Amino acid sequence: MSGDPGLLSVVIPVCNEAENVLPLAREIAAALRGRGGLEILFVDDGSTDGTAEAIRGARAGIPEIRLLRHSRRSGQSAAVSSGVRRARGEWVATLDGDGQNDPADFPAMLDALEQARATRPPVRLVMGNRVTRRDTWLRRLSSRVANGVRGRLLGDGTPDTGCGIKLMHRATFLELPFFDHMHRFLPALYQRQGATVISVPVNHRPRTRGASKYGLHNRLWVGIVDMYGVMWLKSRYRPGLEVIEE
Repeated sequence: MSGDPGLLSVVIPVCNEAENVLPLAREIAAALRGRGGLEILFVDDGSTDGTAEAIRGARAGIPEIRLLRHSRRSGQSAAVSSGVRRARGEWVATLDGDGQNDPADFPAMLDALEQARATRPPVRLVMGNRVTRRDTWLRRLSSRVANGVRGRLLGDGTPDTGCGIKLMHRATFLELPFFDHMHRFLPALYQRQGATVISVPVNHRPRTRGASKYGLHNRLWVGIVDMYGVMWLKSRYRPGLEVIEE
């Protein structure tokens, strides 16, 4: 369950992102070259285009690639969970499959994690913070509102909880309660487990290939319901007891 400390697992949920697979895989491999062991897990969440074929093709030149496939579309949180559960590393890096997150930010995030090793409680989640957003005005507005409300109600102290690029301690992730859209609330959920969460400024790029899967409905309204669910989870959490066998 703890994973290989010498291996970094990169999980990328994708749905109909055939055009982005190879460029993104090449960027990840280049950014993390020389940083130790690496595996790249693409999780194809029920794509109807040539995404799976593109992943297989990319694997010919980048042998670190693994392909996981959902039999039907299940959402980003399910895809992230599938990847983390099958990852082999102690730490898992994630980023969105649309090319807007920059893999070149991974080294700085790994360095920030290393510098925070002595932090107590231990750092178990490193979040990206998109200082300059390259989205439409509606997406920027909805994210600003959502982050503000989440910050006030959940008190997670994280400026950009919806950022797709992050580093997660795998064993802690596996302790979290799973629910749809949980990926938007990972800072609060990790803190619920007693972990420290830190944020690192990251680049954000405009989408140049493919089409967005998100709109106002599936980003804002469902998030309101989920947020109150996370508040309930936090209120009901009780730390585990130490059990001594005599």
